[in-house]
Amino acid sequence: GDEVVYPMHGAGRIVAIEEKEVMEEKQSYYILEMPGEVKVMIPTATAEEHGIRSVINKDEAQKVMSVLEQDETEMEKNWNKRYRENMDKMKSGNIYEIADVVRNLSFKQKEKGLSTGEKKMLLNAKQILVSELVLAEQKDLNEIESIVENKINASYEVHLASLEQHTGEESVVKKFIPLN
Repeated sequence: GDEVVYPMHGAGRIVAIEEKEVMEEKQSYYILEMPGEVKVMIPTATAEEHGIRSVINKDEAQKVMSVLEQDETEMEKNWNKRYRENMDKMKSGNIYEIADVVRNLSFKQKEKGLSTGEKKMLLNAKQILVSELVLAEQKDLNEIESIVENKINASYEVHLASLEQHTGEESVVKKFIPLN
């Protein structure tokens, strides 16, 4: 079985290719098994359009981890635009873009909290990221989840600390004033 990524769902293993008759036409489908026993069917004909690609290798997995260690990248202030941009990043199926979304939204959640829509998106992005890293690193789910958490937390601490040094005194004041 090939290990592939199906954007918006995550990484899984192609366990079979089945033919089914749909509207009196034979179509073949990849049967994709996701971590957690979920099975997804994707028509082989349009698989490419759905952004299906092979799972990254170990070297690439290391690079993905380093994306999580970086500072957040500029995100659109406007909620709608930001949501759309992040959605596009996820649909692209590009693991580095997805890692970017995970890190940015995680930072944002720590700073100000997230709306319901963005919380859902973060969960979804994290699931896609983790499912692929599980296959790439050949480690189990919990292990990868805690590595991802730790990387993001460590990164947040580092970048937040450097932010506070720039602002100096003010940051102390801010802590005691509820911002919302």
